[in-house]
Amino acid sequence: MDEKEGKQVKNFFQTNEAWSYLILRLALGIVIFPHGAQKLLGWFGGHGFSGTMEFFTGKLGVPMIIAFLIIIGESLGALGLMAGFMTRLCAVGVLCILSGAVVIVHWENGFFMNWFGNQAGEGFEYHMLAIGICLPLIIYGGGKFSIDGIIADRVFNKST
Repeated sequence: MDEKEGKQVKNFFQTNEAWSYLILRLALGIVIFPHGAQKLLGWFGGHGFSGTMEFFTGKLGVPMIIAFLIIIGESLGALGLMAGFMTRLCAVGVLCILSGAVVIVHWENGFFMNWFGNQAGEGFEYHMLAIGICLPLIIYGGGKFSIDGIIADRVFNKST
């Protein structure tokens, strides 16, 4: 790895050590994980991997590789966020997944969630909040107590 590539990898793992990014990544990971567990494992009333793949590729017409990445992004990506491992990549994944969900499914239902059951489906306000949480994590990293911070400190030695 040349010096330029090494600096890019170091920047990928480097994080702002503020508590706020720890709170953001934990909140996002905790909220996203159950959705991923529904899709991957069938927990919380979900349909599991094969049922979700069938729904995405059959009913929604999502390409198989994208459906697979959605399932992995919501499940393993949420765990990565909670641990602060590859925070930026996990946050980009969640941002892409939620943006896609807004465009493909939720946009037509409007902004608001379906609190009273009088809409055809859920709106996209939840998605906008989660996307808003993704952005500072992408820019500043996972914050205090992140595996990324440990990697940046120990492997890349911040003083270099």
